[in-house]
Amino acid sequence: MHIAVCLKQVMRRGSHLRVDDARPWVREGDASWELNEPDAYALEEALRLRERHGGDVTAVSAGPPRVISVLREALARGADRAVHVDGPHLALADGPTVASALAAGIGAIEGGRPDLVLTGLQSDDQGWGQVGVMLAERLDATHATIVMEVQIDAGRVRVKRELEGGWFQWVAMPLPAVLTIQSGINHLRYATLKGIMAAKKKEIRVVAASAPETPRLRILSLAVPARVRQVQMIGGTASEAARELVRRLREQRTI
Repeated sequence: MHIAVCLKQVMRRGSHLRVDDARPWVREGDASWELNEPDAYALEEALRLRERHGGDVTAVSAGPPRVISVLREALARGADRAVHVDGPHLALADGPTVASALAAGIGAIEGGRPDLVLTGLQSDDQGWGQVGVMLAERLDATHATIVMEVQIDAGRVRVKRELEGGWFQWVAMPLPAVLTIQSGINHLRYATLKGIMAAKKKEIRVVAASAPETPRLRILSLAVPARVRQVQMIGGTASEAARELVRRLREQRTI
């Protein structure tokens, strides 16, 4: 079985960030970077499926040259090879642009189209949760979201989806398919020293991204929430104060 897993590089939690005056984002020079945690679960699931069914795993990431570090991490954890879709505009691209870039990267994988494509449910930085669904559309593949379990048998995939209110849904679909994996589906493995050394010898194929698409979503401004302390005193008797409090909550929404 040939599996592709899509990875994103995000800013490490705890980074001290400042808003960039030149554009509606943060100063990337202040940040350190890591593998998007939901994508780490997708990678782990891909590796486990390979262990059960055989085949290979290809890691794909779209972005500027710095994303090579997460591809190296994926190779160290056990991925067989990697594809980097290189484009500086992809660092802040919207969902449709990223999905198109990932589709191009998947199309460049040697050995033909993957049987299964896995992504994380969403990214830790922007959290749109749309790239996996859009990628399925571009690959003309069946798809399922919020996947908690994956079973493969006789050319079909059967998945357990998490719904609201503690409910779950089992869905069967033909391959090829695109699945967005829910965090917590498995226990993550860590790269061993042997894996880290082997990753240095594994191939990372670089594919130039196509010209930037007209964005359908743009971040217009970014600001740090202002810290404001404001106290309003409500006088009168207890019943009068209660009525006034209810009035302010209803009419002003804030007090």
